[in-house]
Amino acid sequence: MKRLTGIISLIFVFQLFVYTQTLDEKLKEIDDYANTVTQTWAGKSGAGMAIAVIKDDKVVSAKGYGIRELGKPDKVDENTVFAIASNSKAFTVASLAILVDEKKLDWNDKVSKYLPDFQLYDPWVTSELTIRDLVTHRVGLDTFSGDLLWYETTYSPDEILRRVRFLKPVSSFRTQFGYQNLMFIAAGKVVEKVSGKSWCSFVTERILTPLGMVRTVCSINNLPDNAAWPHNESAGTLRKLNRGNVDGAYAAAALNSSVNDLSKWVRTQLGRGKFEGKQIFSEAQAWGMHQPYLAQQIGPQPTSGIQPRHFSGVASGWFVYDYYGRKIINHSGGLDGMLSYTVLIPEENAGFVVLTNSESPTFTIMMNKIRDVLVGAPKRDWNEEAKAQVAGMKKFADDETAKSEAARVQNTKPTLALAGYAGKYSDKLYGDVTIAEESGKLVMRFLPSPNFVADLEHWHYDTWRIKWRPSVSYNFPRGFVTFTIDKDGKTDQLKVDQPNNDFWFYELDLRRAK
Repeated sequence: MKRLTGIISLIFVFQLFVYTQTLDEKLKEIDDYANTVTQTWAGKSGAGMAIAVIKDDKVVSAKGYGIRELGKPDKVDENTVFAIASNSKAFTVASLAILVDEKKLDWNDKVSKYLPDFQLYDPWVTSELTIRDLVTHRVGLDTFSGDLLWYETTYSPDEILRRVRFLKPVSSFRTQFGYQNLMFIAAGKVVEKVSGKSWCSFVTERILTPLGMVRTVCSINNLPDNAAWPHNESAGTLRKLNRGNVDGAYAAAALNSSVNDLSKWVRTQLGRGKFEGKQIFSEAQAWGMHQPYLAQQIGPQPTSGIQPRHFSGVASGWFVYDYYGRKIINHSGGLDGMLSYTVLIPEENAGFVVLTNSESPTFTIMMNKIRDVLVGAPKRDWNEEAKAQVAGMKKFADDETAKSEAARVQNTKPTLALAGYAGKYSDKLYGDVTIAEESGKLVMRFLPSPNFVADLEHWHYDTWRIKWRPSVSYNFPRGFVTFTIDKDGKTDQLKVDQPNNDFWFYELDLRRAK
């Protein structure tokens, strides 16, 4: 019996040897797939991409694909700088961890100790809010709630945080997940209060410089050469966008970096805070960053063909889940025309970074592909699946357009003359929106966001279709505004119905300014 068991074991080992890819084979598979994906999406909704793969504390691959800027031949390479958006959050958490190591604060400290003027809607939650709460998305606000406060606005971080008190919660404190950029702005303010330095200075001095991340900057105002331009699809064609300034959301989304630089960051994370002999933050803090503090609900799973997920949780500046027996630690980033992923697989001592300068699904496709290759998951054509998903999304959008057309009441007229709708409409959370009559039509302007300008096209009754001008980078689907008329026959409220996945216009209570 023992002899038979030994023979079976040898056969099993032999099979593993036969079917296990070498590292070079894995990297070639990733590279070939990246070229295919780039070609698939380049003509319409894709531009460029950069990828770095880290294994056993070494950068085993770092390469660019596609173009930096539409209409120019310059290619993306491993040093091309992209906006990394929410991948900035992990740097804010690391900054806090350094201060904890130095015993200058504790994760369980109340935020009010450092930011006495910072208030949430509920006074009790304000009094109980801790540093850990800021970075684990559990304060009770909805996902992306309040993001209109920083997106393309002129508001300073201080002004953004002053307005947070007007945001109403959607769940009880510490009970449900709600992804929050605003809380990370507050976390950045804590770093500044405790350290006596700006967030950018602290991150640069304590993280970027020791790691040699010389091409990583805190703002688009300081971009080095070889920086990518953002792109997205409009009317079926790729268009170049202006670089979005997100300095107001600095500690949540402001960093710009390259895959060469970020590979050093990945090595530090996998090294439990250590990089080439330098301990940036302690092993205890590194371990704590990657622990889930809030469970995320797992939806219905396929019964076959796809590995089921057993847990998913919110860590500090990261998300964690299981995949084919491995713990995956990751975070994505997204701004207009820039999408990214940072992924750690500690049990494989591996990680990778994907940076893109378009809003095509290439960043997700490559994240899934590289993860599969590194853990040895069954082969799956994520590119083909993405094409089917995009086609499904287009059909959904077309169906929604058809529904709105069918619901339109023809041959109606506005209640008032155009001048009757003109005026200023104010919301205590966001600020002022103006409606003006210009050249025989209505024009809407969001004053805190100078680029947010739209022409209004009469739809029916007192509802108008929003036609955003080219200054708006975000590709909003069809949206509407509706005016309400008071008993005196004057407008008293403006409701904005603008569907999208990121910014909640329904949070605005715009009333005519007296």
